Amino acid sequence: TKPDDVTYWMMIEAMLKGNKNGSPQGLIPHQKPDFSRSTDFKLTWFGHSSYLIQVDQINILVDPVFNERPSPFQFIGTKQFAGTNFIAVNDLPDLDIVLISHDHYDHLEYDTILKLKDKTKVFITSIGVGAHLVHWGIDEQKITELNWGEQASPMANIKFTAAPARHFSGRLFKRNQTLWSSFVLQTSKNKIYLGADSGYDAHFKTIGKEHGPFDLAILECGQYNTMWPYIHMLPEQVVQACLDLNAKYLLPVHWGKYKLALHDWDEPIKKVVTKAEELNVDLLTPQLGETFTLNDTLPKTKWWLNL
Repeated sequence: TKPDDVTYWMMIEAMLKGNKNGSPQGLIPHQKPDFSRSTDFKLTWFGHSSYLIQVDQINILVDPVFNERPSPFQFIGTKQFAGTNFIAVNDLPDLDIVLISHDHYDHLEYDTILKLKDKTKVFITSIGVGAHLVHWGIDEQKITELNWGEQASPMANIKFTAAPARHFSGRLFKRNQTLWSSFVLQTSKNKIYLGADSGYDAHFKTIGKEHGPFDLAILECGQYNTMWPYIHMLPEQVVQACLDLNAKYLLPVHWGKYKLALHDWDEPIKKVVTKAEELNVDLLTPQLGETFTLNDTLPKTKWWLNL
């Protein structure tokens, strides 16, 4: 996951040095979500990689993490940014589907899953990840695991296709024993790319040719570094990936809640805005909690500039 000319000592040294601008100075702003069920495609981003999709009267929650730390232990590890704890699992509506891309702690969190257990009909995830859910008490009959290229249609007008990503998996002492995936979501009216964690590679063009065009690409943009370019894209690569996918709109996520890398907290969005303007990519920038639909006024304010 690192270039040959990067040593582990170099990475440790950089981590120890830290970055005083890695967290915002003020409170991250948020809006009050609209959780009413919807026929049209509606999305609410909660920060980092957690967001709620509401479409065809179906509620889909992606990579839910609603705890203070994305860590195996809540007494150690980076804390969520001030202001990002505006929503709790109990505030969420009943869920038809929870989608989990892979088993890293910032995408799959024990306490969150326990609270979602009785308000979720179906869990969809990558091969091997279901074992975590079963161990935590989720009924195996509620879990669908997908390999790349496999599909699941848990409800009418909803189809998920697991697709490649360039990443890795693991929790504590286990590594790469479960799969990591991106997903193509086909609804009655829209086709959405759910990018999950990935480095940049040719798979974006392949997915675009096989499954595109997309109405929206939701791509991870944050927690990157040139020392680990194979597992997380740089912001400029995020914009190129959107073009490769042939997507109409780009929504950058994986930022705005946790500090898991060395860059300034707002560097990902600033750089992706610059590149999107250069390449004429239509960028969506909702505040946390801001609910928007694709056929209405789209979120484009640069709210981070006020912090």
